[in-house]
Amino acid sequence: MSEQTDKTPSLLKAAWIIMVVTIISKLIGFIRDIIIANYYGASMVSDAYYYAYQIPSLSLILLGGVGGPFHSATVAIFSKLIPDLKQKPPEAVNKLYSTFMTATIIFFLALSVIMYIFPRQIMGLIISGGSEQMIHLAAIHLQIMTPLLVIGGIVGIYYGILIIYKQFMLPNLSPIIMSLAIIGIVIAVPSDQKGYALAWATTIGAILQLIIQYPNIRKLGYKLKPNFEFVNNLHFKEIGELLFPAVLSSTVGQIHIYVDMFFTSSISEGAWTAIGYANRVFQFPVGILVTAFLVPLFPIFARLVADKDYEGIKNYFNKGVGVLLFGAIPIIIGILVVGMDAVRLIFEHGEFDQTATFMVTEALWFLSVSIIPYVFRDSITRVFYSFNDSATPFTVAFSSIILKIFLNWILISKMHFGIGGITLSTSLVTLFNACVLGYFITKKMKMDYKSLFINLLKMCIAGVVAGAVCFVASSQFDKFILLPKISFELLKISLIAVICLVVYIPLNLAMKMEYAGELFDRLKSKFTR
Repeated sequence: MSEQTDKTPSLLKAAWIIMVVTIISKLIGFIRDIIIANYYGASMVSDAYYYAYQIPSLSLILLGGVGGPFHSATVAIFSKLIPDLKQKPPEAVNKLYSTFMTATIIFFLALSVIMYIFPRQIMGLIISGGSEQMIHLAAIHLQIMTPLLVIGGIVGIYYGILIIYKQFMLPNLSPIIMSLAIIGIVIAVPSDQKGYALAWATTIGAILQLIIQYPNIRKLGYKLKPNFEFVNNLHFKEIGELLFPAVLSSTVGQIHIYVDMFFTSSISEGAWTAIGYANRVFQFPVGILVTAFLVPLFPIFARLVADKDYEGIKNYFNKGVGVLLFGAIPIIIGILVVGMDAVRLIFEHGEFDQTATFMVTEALWFLSVSIIPYVFRDSITRVFYSFNDSATPFTVAFSSIILKIFLNWILISKMHFGIGGITLSTSLVTLFNACVLGYFITKKMKMDYKSLFINLLKMCIAGVVAGAVCFVASSQFDKFILLPKISFELLKISLIAVICLVVYIPLNLAMKMEYAGELFDRLKSKFTR
């Protein structure tokens, strides 16, 4: 138990570093989105870009991003093979690295060629409800962004290596490069030539993202020498056994997006752009929380599984998820109470009008309820990966495709929920995945769900009270405060945030919610030191 106690401060320190870096990255990402919204609004061109971007983003963000299968497989396998992080990797590890990189480049290069040759057919299948002009625009955007497929796989392996060596800053800072490239190019390109500027900027940004990672990988001692020993290679087989189902699982997640794109294309122009912006607003706080705690926790899970220390896994899982849920409740309150104010403040400029603001907010409201199952699902998935089991998350995700199609059909085609129906179905599918994964992990080890959910119940009670107080305060603020738009929104959001925390935190402390007490004691010791 003393070893766990020793690890906790370093885990919190790593989480704090990652949180700060991720906040910076997300803020610059928000500036990027504001500029895109200002120049493109929710239009056909922005829809075409976001439709096309979904395919290369499968590689760059879902497969190769922090927490994606390539990062996860690298951490799960390589962290067990590197004896000393302060030394250069053994020759066998370097050879495995070269084999993994060679296979990754070959696979994604083949996909890139297919995507470049058949962009019209691919986009026509995905957005069959769209106009010919829309499909044509999306196809050209897709061709321009083909290099992102290869880059995504390589960057994912780089992320994994860097995180094993506790270099948390660079993987979380590098997405800033793409954001800055998009900002610079969109602003610089003349108005009459902005049609494909977003696609070119995204491709250039991805290339720069790869370049900035490379020197640190070389410095750690990893050198790429093409190696085609894919057969009778024990550790590469382990990578494949973990990676293949994980890739399929992420691909299934992308199929969910394609299902959404199919149904969204029949709603209204700008609908898919609105859903994309809602996801960005959602991912700003939630992505910061999940990334900050799960990135440093995952290598710990992998080592504890190798040591068969199941009590340690249970302890770290409950603490990690508990802290994440504690932070998730105020985020839900904020989205429901001042979500529209936040969207108006961030995006409602230039071509982005009141109609677009409502579209984004509607999607965001229904998406907010997925935060709690989202946190649990992503956390439990890392435990499966630590057991070298990515097949179970894949099977669960695959089984939810039918559910996703059915829910979209009911909510969009039959009940005519519009944009909100798309994100509500996403929330319900996330809940389904979380529940099923939570059940199946108990087949590998006993989990302490009772204490976790008792604490969650206390958080929810505190959250309901805090949410009611915030709602009343928001209504009164709208009646009596008359200020210019930006000042009004900033003051209102800040005031609601303060009221929420002032009510929420003391209520949790009064109910002796375990994680609130621990966090409060740690913060108190910091200030009284």
